Formats: sequence, C-alpha cells, structure tokens
Amino acid sequence: MRRAVLWPLTGLAALFGLAVVLAIAGWLYVHGQFDTPGPLREAHTLVLPPGLGAFDIADRLVEEGVIDDPVLFVAGLWIEDEQHALKAGEYAFEALVTPRGVMEKLVTGDVVVHRLTVAEGMTSAEIVAALNATSRLEGEIAAVPPEGSLLPETYHYALSDSRAGLVERMQQAMAALVEELWQTRDPTLALDDARQAVVLASVVEKETGVADERPVIAAVFLNRLRDNMRLQSDPTVIYALTGGAGPLGRALTRSDLRVDSPYNTYRVRGLPPGPIANPGRAALAAVMQPAESTALYFVADGSGGHAFAETLDEHNRNVARWRAQRATDGQ
Repeated sequence: MRRAVLWPLTGLAALFGLAVVLAIAGWLYVHGQFDTPGPLREAHTLVLPPGLGAFDIADRLVEEGVIDDPVLFVAGLWIEDEQHALKAGEYAFEALVTPRGVMEKLVTGDVVVHRLTVAEGMTSAEIVAALNATSRLEGEIAAVPPEGSLLPETYHYALSDSRAGLVERMQQAMAALVEELWQTRDPTLALDDARQAVVLASVVEKETGVADERPVIAAVFLNRLRDNMRLQSDPTVIYALTGGAGPLGRALTRSDLRVDSPYNTYRVRGLPPGPIANPGRAALAAVMQPAESTALYFVADGSGGHAFAETLDEHNRNVARWRAQRATDGQ
C-alpha cells in the first residue's frame, strides 16, 4: 500500500521538476536572445500609433525589420513585466538594436525630438506660417498671436504635438523673459512699462543684425524719444505697408515715407502703437540696458553696420559717404 502511494507522488514531483527545468531553460533562452543584436542593418525610424497592444507592436517591428521574432519579443516583455508599458510615438532605432534596446526605448517613450527654430525679428504671421508648414505638428492656430508675444528661439517638439501648444510655449517664454529683463532694467530708462520696451526692442531688432550695435541703436532711439524727435525708422514704415505679412520685396520710396499709418515713425512722434516683430533676447536686453551714447542718428556704413552721429551735420556727411559707396558699388 505504501509503495502504491509513493509512486504517484514521485511521478508528480518528477513532472514538476521537469516543468521547472523547462521554465528556467525557457527563461534563459529568452533572456539570452533578448540581448542579442537584432536584424536591423541600418538606422530606421517608424511611427507606432496609439491603441496598439504588445502583439500588434511586435508584428509591426517585425514588418519594419527591427526584430525578427515577435513571440520572443512579447515573451521578453512579460518576463520584464513591461507588456503594458509600451508607448506610442515616432521612434528612431539604431542598427543591430537588441530586443531589449527596443523595449527600453518604447517603455521610456524615447521618441524622436524635432526642432523648430524661430528667427529673431520674424513677425507673428510669419511664425504661424512656419508652424502651419511643419507637417509633424497637429491642429490649427485659431488666430495670429499678438505681435511681439512670441519668443524667437529653438523649440523642441515630438510627432503629433499641437501647433497651438507650441504657440503657448512661445508666449510663456516671451512673458517670462520680458518680466526677468524688466526687473533688471536701467533705472533711468525712459519707458513707461515693459510693453513699451518690447515695442522698441522690435524696432531695434529690425534695424540691425549686428549684435554689438543693438545697445547703441537702442540708445539712439531712447535719446530721440527723450528729445521728442521722431524715430524715423524704415522698418516701421515697412510694417505699415505690409502689416507684418512678409517682406516688402523692394526698397522704400519717398512716397512710402508719407504713408498715413500710426506705424509710420517718419510722421508720428513716439513709439509705434505696437511691436513690428518678435524681438529676441539680445534686442530686449539692449533696450533694457542701452549703451551710454549721446548719438541721435545712424545710417548704414556700407559694410553691414552703421555709422552713428550726434549732430545732423555729422549725420549728413555719413549719409553722403554711404551714397557714394553705393554709387561705387553700382547699387
């Protein structure tokens, strides 16, 4: 009787032991293969849309040549308890990436990051056009944001981020920067508030691309405001003619300088009613901390920069030299 009972128990123990051995062997096999280089021969990017399960993702990875065994990949996910942690998105896989490397990228959401660079001096309409031309973004921008409310810099985004969300980030960045710089402004600055600083910075931004000149040009305009002189800035006239939709596409004429617009600073004293572009950090800082200068005039010097003058006579001589240079160059 005892022997009859012992035999079944011994058989069950043997079966259990065999199952354990097979499970361990399977685990070791999957674990080893999970860290083996995959079939991908060159870097490859693919998009995994939302709503896919582990098996769907595995099949898609096989189709794209990233892995070669969907069952092994899913088994590895189960062993690591990550089968429900995979994230949708756009992914870039390096050549020979292992199944574990694929899993880690999908679990951490290490998606492809794109960049959009907004140049200093772009108008809000131009920035919206750039956003609309970026195919990897989604959604529409309901209205062109106010001029001067978007901070020019490089922004990072992922596939399917919204255009409206990117605009909001630009506005938040501009508001934070203006507040920061306004708090450290020159205490003698002859501007009523931070908004006026943004308006003037937009004019400075459009007047020069030479970094060292911005604080001096800011000083010239502030000096003219102090003396109740018109700013007489060509970029404000261009904005009056185009509304910020894009470049004028031609040189200004004398008749342009007589255009009836509050943005025409050849006719209107003081600052224009609003920014004429979106100024960058350097232009904003130049207005908040202008150079110590008594100059009231400036004109192009023919080399990409400007010649500054304190008196009208000196300025007229600079203008004459600039015209002579243009004639010599055949312009």
